[in-house]
Amino acid sequence: MEEVKLYGFWASPFSHRVIWSLKLKGVNYDYIEEDLSNKSQALLQYNPVHKKIPVLVHGGKPIAESSVILEYIEEVWPENPLLPKDAYERAMARFWIKFVEEKAGLTFYGFYKSTPGEEQEKATKEIMEILKVVEEKALGDKKFFGGDKLGLVDISFGWLAHWFQFTQKLVGIQVIEPTTLPKLHAWINNFKQIPFIKENLPDGEKLLVHLKNLREWLIAEKNLKN
Repeated sequence: MEEVKLYGFWASPFSHRVIWSLKLKGVNYDYIEEDLSNKSQALLQYNPVHKKIPVLVHGGKPIAESSVILEYIEEVWPENPLLPKDAYERAMARFWIKFVEEKAGLTFYGFYKSTPGEEQEKATKEIMEILKVVEEKALGDKKFFGGDKLGLVDISFGWLAHWFQFTQKLVGIQVIEPTTLPKLHAWINNFKQIPFIKENLPDGEKLLVHLKNLREWLIAEKNLKN
């Protein structure tokens, strides 16, 4: 088998998407931890366009951007498929991944760096609307987004199960609760009970400190601009 390397960062949900996929597929790989304040020459060489993690290197060939990497992994290692066989169901899976990436990215980022007031209320309302659509239209009554088995949509939404939980703590607003979004709340529990997910999540206390420090820096920068 050709050598597989993953350049990532311990606190990145995008790196963990790739880790989970490789674990699910049973692919052996070498993990290289990057210092984002002092990026390695290898990372800059492998991803000269965005200069970001994660980067998967397979047989010396680099693949960048987590969503592209996940599709690559699915094609190269078809065992334990992440996408359904049916073409329509595959299209729907990709639709929901794209929906959350496009619709939710800036909204969740706004929520993360928000402080009490009108801006925070607006971000919270928008997040709730997005998550209700995901819960009702994408998840429904299923255990996982693709049915009884973990799939690409679940892995792509994995940040909701861990990173967003700590974001809610920092902001001081619980959006996903059994009373507000019961199906998504149950999905989070199911997702985190899967052994290779549970074993490959960043330490909670360490992640909370990291997210807290980053949030404080973003808020200070925002206040300087105002």
